[in-house]
Amino acid sequence: MASDEPHRADAPAQGRVLFTNARLIDPEADTDAPGWLLAEGGVIRATGQGGALPDAARRVDCGGHCLAPGIVDIGVKVCEPGERHKESYRSAGLAAAAGGVTTMVTRPDTVPAIDSPETLEFVSRRAREAAPVNVLPMAALTKGRAGREMTEIGFLLDAGAVAFTDCDTVVRDTKVLARALAYARGLGALVIGHCQEPVLSAGACATSGKFASLRGLPGVSPMAERMGLDRDIGMVEMTGVRYHADQITTARALPPLQRAKRNGLDITAGTSIHHVTLNEFDVADYRTFFKLKPPLRAEEDRQAVVAALREGLIDMLCSMHTPQDVESKRLPFEEAASGAVALETLLPAALRLYHAQEMDLPGLFRAMALNPARRLGLEAGRLAAGAPADLVLFDPDAPFVLDRATLRSKSKNTPFDGQRLQGKVRASYVAGNPVFEAP
Repeated sequence: MASDEPHRADAPAQGRVLFTNARLIDPEADTDAPGWLLAEGGVIRATGQGGALPDAARRVDCGGHCLAPGIVDIGVKVCEPGERHKESYRSAGLAAAAGGVTTMVTRPDTVPAIDSPETLEFVSRRAREAAPVNVLPMAALTKGRAGREMTEIGFLLDAGAVAFTDCDTVVRDTKVLARALAYARGLGALVIGHCQEPVLSAGACATSGKFASLRGLPGVSPMAERMGLDRDIGMVEMTGVRYHADQITTARALPPLQRAKRNGLDITAGTSIHHVTLNEFDVADYRTFFKLKPPLRAEEDRQAVVAALREGLIDMLCSMHTPQDVESKRLPFEEAASGAVALETLLPAALRLYHAQEMDLPGLFRAMALNPARRLGLEAGRLAAGAPADLVLFDPDAPFVLDRATLRSKSKNTPFDGQRLQGKVRASYVAGNPVFEAP
């Protein structure tokens, strides 16, 4: 049965656990094949196909369902401190476990921002106490995310920050940004940027074009993303910093990303689950659950981004989980807050790409688990011996209609409410311990 009691994610697994009758999805080996997996002491000891099964204190019959590395989700917003009524580490952790997310990489756009070692240590302690999954915090790149003065990057690294970002607040002063990136480069820190030209995108809530004009919505050109990325690529070339673009959502941004990678810059890119499964027409008659930042794009952009994800030009697929309460969404479209919850819907929504034959399962888990883990220097995201036994067991074919009232997140702002989805998580494991088991 599913449990609402958090389990310490760092607790060692008890004895040897053998997962049998599984369909192993290995993104590192690029394989999808039947087999078994042995975990002990919180790590994977061996995998195999057929033959004599190893002894184990406990066996888990996977029933022929898929067993894959747990999802490593970069860009999760947990609203502690400041807005705990929207999401807490407990509620986010339970939602993550139910969605197959075994590692949350959390954003610093809280109230106040996570821009000091003291605030970072507070959220780290709260995460250890309340979340059943692994939590890795990011810290702000500039103080207060105001873009005027860089944070104490070295001290924040020592306190446990895994990356630095001002989230969707773009640093406008290029001199401040250059200093921060150069300092981060000297410390080997990863910087995550939001690629939008801030003046063009200010006040926009839709992508410019016929749809936005017909709806009377202020739009932003897809070129704003291209211009923001071009600037950041120039800064990466100047400083040599390790850089990740959080969301690439337009076809216009793909050529400069391809050139930057071809030129050997240390750059990776991600996109959100909503931008590869929805388009601007889903907004329909001003449905605010579909108001996102950046806004939903044209279908041609969605298809181009899916192709880039499949080919590896875009490295990662994430939830961009952004809880908003009813009061901030039940407003006219222009005034409503941006963002959607997605910890529990990330996997079933991603399986839309699998069922549409746009991506295979190893490719999906390369984008959702292996590549994020590698970028952060983690051993997770693999089914190899020695990797953490952070796993998700799921049935990719199980159909259901999503009812947002059943979501474990405190906020229920999902664009998938009432939609038919296919793919259910049966269980999630952190260090070999079950943190979620479906009824």
